[in-house]
Amino acid sequence: MKLSALQQSYINRRSNGFRVPSPLDSSGEASGMSPGPRSGCSSTPRAASSAYSSASASPASSSCSSSPPPPANLSTFSGGEISGPLLVHSSLAANPIVESPANRTAVAAGSRVVVGRHGIRVRPWPHPNPEEAMKAHRIIERVQREQRALFGVKNPRTVIAVTPTHVRTFQKLHLSGVMHSLMLVPYDVVWIVVEAGGVTTETASIVSRSGLRTIHVGFNHRMPISWDGRHKLEARMRLHAMRIVRKERLDGIVMFADDSNMHSLELFDEIQNVKWIGAVSVGILVRSGGADESSSLQGEEEALPMPVQGPACNATNNLVGWHTFNSLRYAGRSAVYIDDPAPVLPRKLEWAGFVLNSRLLWKDLDDKPDWIKDLEVLDGVDEDIESPLALLRDTSVVEPLGDCGRHVLFWWLRVEARTDSKFPPQWIIDPPLDITVLSKCTPWPDAPPQLPINEKF
Repeated sequence: MKLSALQQSYINRRSNGFRVPSPLDSSGEASGMSPGPRSGCSSTPRAASSAYSSASASPASSSCSSSPPPPANLSTFSGGEISGPLLVHSSLAANPIVESPANRTAVAAGSRVVVGRHGIRVRPWPHPNPEEAMKAHRIIERVQREQRALFGVKNPRTVIAVTPTHVRTFQKLHLSGVMHSLMLVPYDVVWIVVEAGGVTTETASIVSRSGLRTIHVGFNHRMPISWDGRHKLEARMRLHAMRIVRKERLDGIVMFADDSNMHSLELFDEIQNVKWIGAVSVGILVRSGGADESSSLQGEEEALPMPVQGPACNATNNLVGWHTFNSLRYAGRSAVYIDDPAPVLPRKLEWAGFVLNSRLLWKDLDDKPDWIKDLEVLDGVDEDIESPLALLRDTSVVEPLGDCGRHVLFWWLRVEARTDSKFPPQWIIDPPLDITVLSKCTPWPDAPPQLPINEKF
């Protein structure tokens, strides 16, 4: 007898659409519905469910009845779970209740999904209440701050980003990408922008929108049109920025963020671990010069190593050498000038793959290591410096970062337009362009006009 009562109570609770209590509870009160005739009556009726305890209970009936109570209307609940009217009925076979079409519509519009033991309210996106959506974003932001405080860097240092640049067609494309990456860094950032040819309004208009602490200085040399000359001048511009760090005694971590590189946010977390000077792996993205070169290099792909520059470690995670980019496959086929449609090759070791403590550049530092050279020694020999390793007397002190160089944290790419290409200043179209095809009067052509292949733009 007791076993059958337990089975009947379990079936009744399973029919409830909101919350299913434990099968061991045979009282039937947690389901919110009376499972059948009872021997006594309670002076206060139960709520429909414990999750909706804020609902107002109807007055208790003065007489004891064995019939189940009427269905509870949950449209008045203020818990935030149900936004529309929703009726919940008992599914007892003895008292079948048929829902009206209006009620079915309300339930369908609510899109309630039952997962496990709980009913989930599926809301349309975006949230119908913008204040609730912003409240959720603020909660997520606070959780992220708390997680960074507990598990992130305890005492983060300022990131000092050095970017050499010059006015050209793709400058706004490249410089905007670096700017937005630096704006997402969760640490203090000082952005040193060194511009070849002097400070211009085009570059200043881009840098000023970052909201970061910026140092925009000019360099009195125009950018050469050859790639080798550009690499050498950019090295001199980086050294000029390092002299600014020494003069202003900026305290932090110096990184070399070229305007055409692509950075992951994990890079800025990883460089916080450096003590004096560190190195990270760089993914080299070299575009092919054309269909003929792509077909000629297609058979060599499997035999060549990965295009990565960075530190090489042994089994004990100690620095033993360097991964360099294999440029032999491009012998005689690499770009010499900016206009060449051939692949642009990186240097043997790119500056962007190194970070260093800014205190290495200071004068009169008490605990300054003896293996670092002074910047004054490098005056006059700037063109011979290809990487920050020229600043060291002992290269074995470099700290490999990114799981000892196993993780690629940013990518090197050089894509430029022709030096004689035309573009509007600051990419602002003023005056407006001429109308090529009218929107209503002139029909659109079936095919675009054929352009001459050899014509220069």
